[in-house]
Amino acid sequence: MKKTYLKVGSALLVGLCAISLMLIPGHAQAKNIKVGIIDCYSGPAAVFGQDALNGFKLALKDINAKGVLGKKIEFTTRDSKFKVDLALNFAKELVLREDVDILVGTINSGAALAISEAVAKREKVPFIAWISKSENITGKKGHRYVFSAGENTAMAGKAGGVGLSTKPYVKYWIAGDDYEYGHAIADAAWRNLKARKPEVKLVGKSWWKLGEPDLIPYITSILAAKPDAVIFATGGGTMINIMKTIKATGMADKVAVYIHSATDHAVLNPQGMNAPEGVMGTIDYHFYFPEFSTNNRFVNAFKAAYGSPPGFPAYHGYITAHFIAEAYKKAGSVDKEKFIDALEGLKIDSPTGRVEMRACDHQAILPMYFGVTKLSPELGVAISSDIYTLRGAEVMPSCQEIMEARGQ
Repeated sequence: MKKTYLKVGSALLVGLCAISLMLIPGHAQAKNIKVGIIDCYSGPAAVFGQDALNGFKLALKDINAKGVLGKKIEFTTRDSKFKVDLALNFAKELVLREDVDILVGTINSGAALAISEAVAKREKVPFIAWISKSENITGKKGHRYVFSAGENTAMAGKAGGVGLSTKPYVKYWIAGDDYEYGHAIADAAWRNLKARKPEVKLVGKSWWKLGEPDLIPYITSILAAKPDAVIFATGGGTMINIMKTIKATGMADKVAVYIHSATDHAVLNPQGMNAPEGVMGTIDYHFYFPEFSTNNRFVNAFKAAYGSPPGFPAYHGYITAHFIAEAYKKAGSVDKEKFIDALEGLKIDSPTGRVEMRACDHQAILPMYFGVTKLSPELGVAISSDIYTLRGAEVMPSCQEIMEARGQ
């Protein structure tokens, strides 16, 4: 009987020890690093959200094979359906119920700004915007807990303005999606163009609701006004539609057209050889330019995994994963505040060279490419031609400008 009691007591003691180990902080820290991703995975903008996710997953294959602080990086996704309220609710759920370590997303700038202010800042959880383009994310509304791994409207607008300023066009029309990103990209492009070429004139504007299915009446009105050039400020929900409409109406043969991201593969690939030629665009990534060995390896791995070359969202997703992994390694801890300190000023290797997360505003320093769409029978899609490169430092507002915008 004594031996029996001894065995039971020993078993009970082992069980209690196991439970206590589960409760102490050291054991709790053994869990994997969890990333909550909120993006659009249905509707027209899904092509961007899925491309970014694929780039992120591709990077994780190599990262998790080696591990980060003895852990793996795992993720869970939520489909915002391009709606700000859904994105915000999902962000709260991921932080308060799923207990994610980091938030990532989204193609919708309005959603990114809402998550940044109402969740990341309030709950003190790092949030990395990977394809939202509003300059306000890391500009005047930036704060300690928000970062951007993609180019923003200030950078895109400056690149577009510089490119357009070299053209002979004087009379401009602005048209686009009536939401935060649409107005931000239009303002940035026009502001930078006007600064470099004061003689340009704005002869009219057109704004339509996000996702407007019939853009032909707007195109007809614009052509009737006979501007020299049109700046379209359209986001993920309208990009494919506006490109199809330009093609259907032959607009690019009648007036010069500029659209940020018009030259991106994620936009051009779904159109194949039906994409319009002669549309000017800016973007921070091309799978075929520049021809670095690191970029070639990334492209080949992406094509092998997903069947097509990566667009700019995939590039952003890829470097986001590496920024996360390298920041944790540098921090030597999963502590959120130490992670943020480590991410500030961090430089990583990317397919297009070294990329820095600027410390003053938490904005990734990226090059921008200005080009014109041209059909490539060899690739079976349209690509960017006559590419003009602007280095990251050339297209970014200074740290002083950022601090002034924030009132600091």
